[in-house]
Amino acid sequence: MASRRTLLAGGAAVLAAAAALGTFRWRQGASAYESAIAASRAALPPEPGLSDLVRYATLAANGHNTQPWRFAATPSGIAVTPDFSRRTPVVDPDDHHLFASLGCAAENFSLAARAAGRAGTPAIGAEGIEIDLAPATPAAGPLFAAIPHRQSTRSDYDGSTIEPALVDRLIAAAAGHGVEAIFISAPAEREAVLELVIAGNTAQLADPAFLRELKDWIRFSPAEAARRGDGLFAAASGNPALPDWAGRLVIDRVLTAEAENARYVRQIRSSSGLLVLVGPSDDPPGWMRAGLACQRLSLLATAEGLKLAFVNQAVEDLPSRTELRSLLGLGESRPDLVLRIGRAAPLPFSPRRPVETVLA
Repeated sequence: MASRRTLLAGGAAVLAAAAALGTFRWRQGASAYESAIAASRAALPPEPGLSDLVRYATLAANGHNTQPWRFAATPSGIAVTPDFSRRTPVVDPDDHHLFASLGCAAENFSLAARAAGRAGTPAIGAEGIEIDLAPATPAAGPLFAAIPHRQSTRSDYDGSTIEPALVDRLIAAAAGHGVEAIFISAPAEREAVLELVIAGNTAQLADPAFLRELKDWIRFSPAEAARRGDGLFAAASGNPALPDWAGRLVIDRVLTAEAENARYVRQIRSSSGLLVLVGPSDDPPGWMRAGLACQRLSLLATAEGLKLAFVNQAVEDLPSRTELRSLLGLGESRPDLVLRIGRAAPLPFSPRRPVETVLA
C-alpha cells in the first residue's frame, strides 16, 4: 500500500541541483501545503457533522495515497464503497489494496463516530462497508486521538526494541477484526522476509508499466501536493521538494533497483521488526477486514509513539507472495500486508482531497 515509494539517493550532481530548486519551490508552495494539511487534520468540532467524520476517515492509510473510496449516507448510517476510477491496476491488479484501503477508512470513521456519540459499528458486505450511526454514549479514546497523527513514516528508524507486552497488544488489536498479525523480529526471519521484499521490488522496477503508474502518483512540490490533494508527496519520504519537471528528470535518473533495494535493506534493518497481516479470507470482504485491522493496529502503534511503513513488495509480486506464504507456514491463506515498525521522527504528512470530492 501506500505509499512506500521514494526518490532515491544517488546521482550527486543531479540531486544537488534538485535540492537547491527544491528549497526554493518548497518556500513558494509551503503555505498552501501547510494550510491544506492543517485543514485536513484539524480536531473534530464539539458536535461533528457527517462531513467532519468523513474527513477523519480519509486520513486512513491507502495504496499510493489514491484515496479510492466514496462515502454515501444510508438510512441507518453511511456506506464506504470503492472508487474504481482511482485504482492502480499494475501494482494492484485484483484491487486487493483498494479494498484494504476501504477497511482502513472505515476503521477511522467508526472511531470518530463513537467519539461523536454514534454506534460506529462496521458491517462488511460483498463490495463495501456500512457503518451504523445510531445514537450511543460518546466513547473517545487513544485510538481516536491518534487518527490525525498516524502516518506511513518512510525513513530510517532507530533500531530500538519493542516491549513484548506492547507487541501482544498490537497483535490483539488486529485479532479484534479477525485478522492474524505475525510479528517478526528475529534477525534470520527478518532477513528472509527482506529477501522477498528485495525480490519483489526488483521485479516491479523492471516493469515499465509499473514505473509509469508509480510516477503518475508522485507529487514533487508542496504546491502540487496541495493542489492535487493525493499521491505520494516526495517530502513525505524525506526527499527534496522539486518543481514537477525537475522531479521527473531526477526520478528517471535515480529510480534504480540497486539504489532502492539498498534503501530498503537499510530501513528494514533499522526497524524494530516486521508485521505481516493475514486476513480470514482471500476475497474483498477478507481484504477489507485486513484493512480494518491494519488501521486499528497502526493507530495503537501511533498512540504508543511508534511509526510504521508498508513494505508490500513481498505481497504485491506473486512469486514473492507465494514464497512468503510458504515461509510463514500459512497454507492457503494469503498474506495481505507487510509493515515495518519502530521509532523515528515524524515526516511531513501526505495531503488529502476535499471531503466534497468523496462524499455523495
